[in-house]
Amino acid sequence: MTKKIAVIVGSLRKDSFNKKIAMELIKLAPKSLDMKIIPIDKLPLYNQDLDNSPSAESVAFKQKIKEADGFLFATPEYNRSMPGVLKNAIDIASRPYGQNAWDGKPAAVISVSPGAIGGFGANHHLRQSLVFLNVPCMQQPEAYISNVSKLLDEKGELKNEDTLKFLQKFMDAYVKWIELNTSKT
Repeated sequence: MTKKIAVIVGSLRKDSFNKKIAMELIKLAPKSLDMKIIPIDKLPLYNQDLDNSPSAESVAFKQKIKEADGFLFATPEYNRSMPGVLKNAIDIASRPYGQNAWDGKPAAVISVSPGAIGGFGANHHLRQSLVFLNVPCMQQPEAYISNVSKLLDEKGELKNEDTLKFLQKFMDAYVKWIELNTSKT
């Protein structure tokens, strides 16, 4: 049975490294995973005053999260944390309190950075939020892609064989994680 996976990219940049790596992971996914990037660029800022009358964009996004069987997060690191736009998307789909669309669905996190530590801070800060939202997050292998600009060719495609092998290992583990954590549904 095919599982619907919502891929959430925490970068809005047109030439986002995170989106490029997410696309590589989508290419590596088996047919048992239907992986699609769910855009977050049109979401308004979360405002509790609007819980009873959310925007059409917020309603549509939350519905896509509800329909997903699991998640893959790809995040850059801004000031040792996840980007505000990613936290905003998480808030929109988890509020109002008691209406958490993420609840109980498995996820994995990959952080991608042109820096040397591969978005380690953002990766763990995101995981902290996911714990509160009851999203079981794959523990191994941890995925911090550093110096990403050196791993891509002039077309923006991944050229580094070691990184491709690692991403395949990550995807293989993710498939098992999804199977393990969605077998009850």
